[in-house]
Amino acid sequence: MGEPKFSRPKFDTPSHPWKADRIEEEHEIKKKYGLKNMREIWKAKSQLRRHRQQAMRLIGVVDTTEGHGLREMNDLLSSLYNKGLISQNASLDDILSLETEDILNRRLQAQVYYKGLACSLKQARQMITHGWICVGEQKVTIPSFQVSRDEEEQIQWHPSSPVALNPEHSIRKAIEGRREMAEYALEEVDPEATQEFADAVVEGAQSAPSADNVGGDE
Repeated sequence: MGEPKFSRPKFDTPSHPWKADRIEEEHEIKKKYGLKNMREIWKAKSQLRRHRQQAMRLIGVVDTTEGHGLREMNDLLSSLYNKGLISQNASLDDILSLETEDILNRRLQAQVYYKGLACSLKQARQMITHGWICVGEQKVTIPSFQVSRDEEEQIQWHPSSPVALNPEHSIRKAIEGRREMAEYALEEVDPEATQEFADAVVEGAQSAPSADNVGGDE
């Protein structure tokens, strides 16, 4: 049973601590998503592993077209769809094709950045921990909070945060500048440009405030 005062680990650590390829890959993911430590990656990998194990077990079931097998498969697909991990018409095979990045993309930290409420993923993390972000009417201060599909449109600046109260806040100006540069890149520089091209142009902008200064402009 274990000691009631201490909860069991909710994620698995790497089986071998010193594999260069894995360490290099995790460092790249950590840098890309602005994560605090490797444990956040291990948690995402453990979550993904559980989803895959469920899918593989159902694939091995003799008949999932009726009865309990069908209900269990539909429940799994519905759950992962609501979490924003798969499309509405996905199958069990699509679950096996999920990657660690798909789990990390559902974090509140990533969603805040993707919605254009922060200039970088690191800045998004600071805004969340400072209490500047809410989901609906609820303030959320946990960067790893998993955003469901229904909650995506409810992410916004908290009404009492400096960035929401001050239309001239430096972060809002920087975000608007990045948006204008992206539109220019798509419409003026190259009408056939992809979103990746626009993002590359925006990343070169030097007007965005540093994530270290997110709390400096009150």
